Amino acid sequence: MKLTIHGAARQVTGSMHLLEVGQYKILIDCGLDYEKDRSIQSNEDFPFNPADIDVVVLTHAHIDHSGNIPTLVRMGFNGQILSTAPTADLTELLLLDSVNIFMNKAHKGRKHGKGKFGTNAQPLYLQKHVMDAMDRFVTIGFNKPFRITGDIELTFVPVGHLLGAAAAIFKINDNGTEKSIAFTGDIGRKNYPVLDDPQALPPVDFMVTESTYGGRMHTKDKSVEETLIEVIDKCCIKEQGRMIIPAFSIGRTQSLVYSLNKIFSSGLLPPVKVFVDSPMASIATGIFRKYHNLVNKEAQEFYKAQGDEFEFDNLTYVETLKDSRQISNYFEPCIIISSAGMLEGGRIQDHLFYNIQNYYCTILFIGYCAKGTLGHRLLRGDSIVHIKDRDLAVYATIKQTDVLSAHGDHEDLVNNVKQQDKTKLKNVYLVHGEESSMQALSDSLTADGYTVTIPEKGVSYIL
Repeated sequence: MKLTIHGAARQVTGSMHLLEVGQYKILIDCGLDYEKDRSIQSNEDFPFNPADIDVVVLTHAHIDHSGNIPTLVRMGFNGQILSTAPTADLTELLLLDSVNIFMNKAHKGRKHGKGKFGTNAQPLYLQKHVMDAMDRFVTIGFNKPFRITGDIELTFVPVGHLLGAAAAIFKINDNGTEKSIAFTGDIGRKNYPVLDDPQALPPVDFMVTESTYGGRMHTKDKSVEETLIEVIDKCCIKEQGRMIIPAFSIGRTQSLVYSLNKIFSSGLLPPVKVFVDSPMASIATGIFRKYHNLVNKEAQEFYKAQGDEFEFDNLTYVETLKDSRQISNYFEPCIIISSAGMLEGGRIQDHLFYNIQNYYCTILFIGYCAKGTLGHRLLRGDSIVHIKDRDLAVYATIKQTDVLSAHGDHEDLVNNVKQQDKTKLKNVYLVHGEESSMQALSDSLTADGYTVTIPEKGVSYIL
């Protein structure tokens, strides 16, 4: 049995791991690599022949795990794609959105004749390739063993993080010897709005685990509701201003809406108008409703007692671009939730353009912003930012909280491994994190007596 880490090696994006059992090749995740100095087109450069891959196993829908699957199909992959049902639905939504992003960027590249995408840049894939990929999906329920071949069994174990997200657990007969390996995907955190807590993984011989928040701890002194109440009370109640929350459409927005529902329906704050300005968020919320049996017990009990957790008085889902622009004419206190979370494109840029110089506006970041993004520039305190071809002074208040981060922190990651028997777990391979995060997590696990490897990209390991 051989493991090769082809993506998210000593970096966060581009998850792609190859597990070979004899001649049988399993690709776990196939995400887009967004690291700096790499063009989108470079994602075509697979380190293997896509036609040689027998099956793809997808841990969850996020683009850094799923976003290169249509390219794999376009370049010859002809097998099944195994995932949970919510992951399949959310992946289709995200991949179709990626096509729109590719088309827009290619158009801008041709229009300006310069830049990263260049005059001859082509979209990485088209809608046809997305639909060809979706035709290959086979969905599997949680904790239901699925036999891929006579020698390979797959089980999906829920890990929180996103609706449908799972760790992929393989039991393998390798030339008469039984071996097991877990690929965690992205691990969620306990007590997260809407989502169940991560489930403990079964004992395995090897583990490939994410390390995004290695060395970093989440704020634990305040709950999600307490944090939101404090900021909303100051911005929207006392100052009679408006709050803009950049949020990813899938996952983060649904958890935020549910938290606001609990606050306002309990009378913890006076009513405030809330706009969710993201067509994708509206569709994703429909998928959350479709799989309501998979949301956490608290959300299900809320539904039984008070109705739809994603609907409440004063909440409006904004559909059309015309209605989105009309929000600028709403002069009462309000909360605007819009994508994208890092402010790179989407309707959020219109709201920033009209409010960045508003002293009575607070911009609340609830997620990570990568270096080089507009969100990162605002968080580091730039006094002037470039939005929609204009340089604008920043007069709005900029705040950030990690209470809605969907990733487990250092303690969560360590505990996930420590549930394993040291005498059985032979090696832990760290992926999906910056090198400093991987090293911090490695140091903690090594001190606890675990064997840890931080793989180099493309290096193979015989298991």
